[in-house]
Amino acid sequence: MLNSFEHTAFRLEVRDRYNEPDEAEPLAQYLAGNRDEPAWLGEWLDLVRGATASGRRFARVRVVTVPLTDYTRFGVWCSQFTTAAGEDIRYLPREQADNDGVPKHDYWLFDSRTVVRMNFDDNDTFLGTELISDPAQIVQHNYWRDTAWHRAVRRDDFASQYIGRS
Repeated sequence: MLNSFEHTAFRLEVRDRYNEPDEAEPLAQYLAGNRDEPAWLGEWLDLVRGATASGRRFARVRVVTVPLTDYTRFGVWCSQFTTAAGEDIRYLPREQADNDGVPKHDYWLFDSRTVVRMNFDDNDTFLGTELISDPAQIVQHNYWRDTAWHRAVRRDDFASQYIGRS
C-alpha cells in the first residue's frame, strides 16, 4: 500500500520505542555522536521522494513521552532526513494525545479510506498488520488523524523546543 496509495499516506506512531533490528546499530552510532546521514534509511527516503515527486503525500504524527528518551531523540534526528525527502512529520506530547483521546495503537491511513493497524507485543516488536474495513472504524481513524494532526507540532519546531537543535 505504501507504493500504491493515490493521494495521502498518514501514519500515527504512539510507541516510545520500536524494537527494530535494523535500528540497533544506527541508534548506537547516534548515541556515540555519529551524525552522518543514516544509510539504512535510503530505501524509505527513495520511496518518499518518488511519491512526493508524483504529487502524493506522506504525513506522520509521533506521540512522544516528555522528557524524551534517547530513542525518541534519535527518531527526531532521523526525521530531518525524511522531512527533507518530502514527508511531513509532526510531534505530539503524550499528555496532550491522552487528553484529546488519540488512540494507543499505531496505524496507517491510506487515502482516508483504508486503515492498516500495526500490532506490536509488549517488547515493542512488530507482530503484523490488520486491515480494518468497518466504515465506522475508518471514520474514527480519520477523526483521530485530524485531532492528532491539528494538535501536533512540526518537526523542526519540536526539535528546536525539545532538543535545542535539529
